[in-house]
Amino acid sequence: MDPLYYLFLVFFFLAVVLFLEGGYLAWNAYKGPEAKRIRERLQAVSAGWSGAETSLLKQRLLSNSPPLERFLLQIPRIHTLDRLLQQSGMALMVTQFLGYTAMAGVGGMASAALLGLPFGITLLCGALGGALPVFFVFSAKRKRLQKIEQQLPEVIDLLARALKAGHAFSSALQMAAIDGPSPTAGEFRLTFDEINFGVSVQDALVSLAARVPITDLRYFIIAVLIQRESGGNLAELLDKISGLIRARLALLGKIRVLSAEGRLSAWILSCLPFAAALMINFVNPGFLDVFWTDPAGPAMVGTALGMMMTGIFFMSRIIKIRV
Repeated sequence: MDPLYYLFLVFFFLAVVLFLEGGYLAWNAYKGPEAKRIRERLQAVSAGWSGAETSLLKQRLLSNSPPLERFLLQIPRIHTLDRLLQQSGMALMVTQFLGYTAMAGVGGMASAALLGLPFGITLLCGALGGALPVFFVFSAKRKRLQKIEQQLPEVIDLLARALKAGHAFSSALQMAAIDGPSPTAGEFRLTFDEINFGVSVQDALVSLAARVPITDLRYFIIAVLIQRESGGNLAELLDKISGLIRARLALLGKIRVLSAEGRLSAWILSCLPFAAALMINFVNPGFLDVFWTDPAGPAMVGTALGMMMTGIFFMSRIIKIRV
């Protein structure tokens, strides 16, 4: 057989291998784990710090589309929503969140329309469906902030040990970012990056307080800023703050145990009417039609829902004890 044929096969094989290798390297450069990590850090940087003239960091993107980005920037307080998404820890842009909200609302309305419910109930189902993504974001934010609050004493102790060992405050922040638990370490990593990029320590700490609205963290930031102005033993001060936070969390845990019965009662009383209505509708499907067919029915349902919301509000205020 002609040797040129084998030579062609060899070169064809090498071309295929090089093509696949080049495709993999290109994908890894734009979509790989390292590129994703860098992109997330660039998007997270300075989301909580707006209007700072000394900030040298890239503004967090609201959308991948430049025209849509310019449109969103014209909406008042759109960065508040962006900051909420960052505080929740979800890898979502504002456009993605708004898209999910719209799809959930349309899905709720479509489900109600398929069930043949009245127009008013269809609109209510659409509103409830659109509120689901908002509920999940607030729930994720609450859980993440609680986790950071639980991890904060450990991170402050790590900072205090680093200062006692002779490290500078910026080096101690770097150690907390590397050795601290997640997600607290990620927030301190952003603070260290801001300082490393040229932002002053005060502005970087203020940005940290804006990203993580926790009272204990603000005490830590205020203590550091006062110490930088007046001097003193920062390591000893951090030890006292860490002990104070641990004592407060221990007291909060005892209060949560004592108020567990009240929270359970509130949940049962809040869910009981809906569960009873669902069971009645399942056993006798036409029994509750009078609420939609009779003219006084919607007024009765609205009054009952208003009274329930009032009761839920007062129950939540009774069982919520601030420490």
